[in-house]
Amino acid sequence: MAMKENSFSERMYNGIIKENPTFVTMIGMCPTLAVTTSVINGIGMGMTTMVVLVLSNVFISALRKIIPDSLRMPCYIGVIASFVTLVELLLQAYIPFLYSALGLYIPLIVVNCIIMGRAEAFAGKNGILPSIYDGVGMGLGFTVGLIALGAVRELIGAGTLCGFSIMPASYTPVNIFIMAPGAFFVLAFLVAIMNKFMASREAKAKKAAEEARKAELAKAAAEKQAKIEAAKKAAAERAKKAAAKAEAEASRAEKNE
Repeated sequence: MAMKENSFSERMYNGIIKENPTFVTMIGMCPTLAVTTSVINGIGMGMTTMVVLVLSNVFISALRKIIPDSLRMPCYIGVIASFVTLVELLLQAYIPFLYSALGLYIPLIVVNCIIMGRAEAFAGKNGILPSIYDGVGMGLGFTVGLIALGAVRELIGAGTLCGFSIMPASYTPVNIFIMAPGAFFVLAFLVAIMNKFMASREAKAKKAAEEARKAELAKAAAEKQAKIEAAKKAAAERAKKAAAKAEAEASRAEKNE
């Protein structure tokens, strides 16, 4: 069943699967590779980015008819920077351990391609509600990507998940996975899995479309054949009636003679 354009479900599917920022469009790679040494860091960066993304989308969508085209990009950056500063101060005040863990990458959210890209491609052209859906969908997609990367890197590189020991005591952590090269290895592996998944979905969709087309053709052929049979039957009935009429006329002629 096709999803309605710009509906909540369509925006969720678009952000998490179809245009996932980490595994499909591959934007916002700087924080993706830098902070995903643990699941907690991935969740923190993902949720922080989602909050900024949703708030920026709402504000930009509300002002889209007022902002001049010539000042569009500076205005977008100003809006995004304001919300990033607000979120940074809130993290510093209420979640200091996460603020310390994310460090420099919080202010760098201002230049995150995901936020600027959605502002330009979606929020600046659509209403407030669809823009909220889009922000949540893209934010969740980004968060899912960061959590997946962080989980694999933390598990293999440290033997833990969310700080809790998972591997047996005899396990020797593979430290390269919590270093920069490990981020690239894990990202490549997960992108390959995502590509395989998407290719499989596309193949199934193509097969389903082909089967639907064949069914339509078969239905059209059956309807055409039914019309032909009906026409033949109608012609036979008319011929039968004509023969009966001719026979009746011949009988009346004989009686008159």
